[in-house]
Amino acid sequence: MATAKRVAVKTVERAPKAPVKSASSKTVTIPPAVDDELGMRWDAFKSGADADAREKLILHYAPLVKYVASRVATGLPSSVDQHDLVSYGMFGLIDALEKFEPGRGNKFETYAVPRIKGAIIDELRAMDWVPRSIRFKARELEKAQADLEAMLKRQPSEEELADRLGMSRQELHAMVSQISFVSVLALDEVVSSGSDRGDQVALIDTIADKGLDPTWGVESQETRGLLAAAINSLSEREKIVVTLYYFEGLTLAEIGEILGVTESRVCQIHTKAVGGLRGQLTEVD
Repeated sequence: MATAKRVAVKTVERAPKAPVKSASSKTVTIPPAVDDELGMRWDAFKSGADADAREKLILHYAPLVKYVASRVATGLPSSVDQHDLVSYGMFGLIDALEKFEPGRGNKFETYAVPRIKGAIIDELRAMDWVPRSIRFKARELEKAQADLEAMLKRQPSEEELADRLGMSRQELHAMVSQISFVSVLALDEVVSSGSDRGDQVALIDTIADKGLDPTWGVESQETRGLLAAAINSLSEREKIVVTLYYFEGLTLAEIGEILGVTESRVCQIHTKAVGGLRGQLTEVD
């Protein structure tokens, strides 16, 4: 009897407990500190993956992307278009919407800002063809030059700059050469010019024009006219061969199929036509 009692007690002790369901186990789909209308969109998106609600959420939080892009743009060259940064940041916003968990009690803006900024920076790094070591050297050089200018109240010499960076003048020259090869400027960027540096002109207007002499265009046009007249003086078959070969880019074999003759015959027609053209143009000269 005592043995049976001990078995019964043991059986009761080992019986698994039924899981207790609480009201708080329901999935939270609405982040804190949002109005009713925005909360409905969050609920529709997180509970049912509603595409319309997702689009409206993207439009609602789009100004957040512009804000982050403007902050990132302050540390970038003027050649970087802020609209491009906004485009990169939108990918970060969409990723944040997909991965955000309202049940954690965080505001969506707090969660999204670093992810938007990270998406922008990742895209900029992916597009940057300059090695990061060169970028680091450029920043070090700029910092050293700024520090010396503030300390000396003038432009530092090469010796002073090299001493500040802890290198020789030769090493400084090599470093500047590396940096100069990767500098990119926008041709429409406005620069100062004039004796007092007060005039503002586009960089492209400061580049010397090394184009061809205007008379070359007249001579070229005249040459094309003479060539057209010479081609028109050829026989019909010769004109077809010249046109298809030089203007349409067909091979001699393809031209032969069109004319119904062999490739060697087309070659003979082509040779005769070119000889005639050369003779006429030589007579003109």
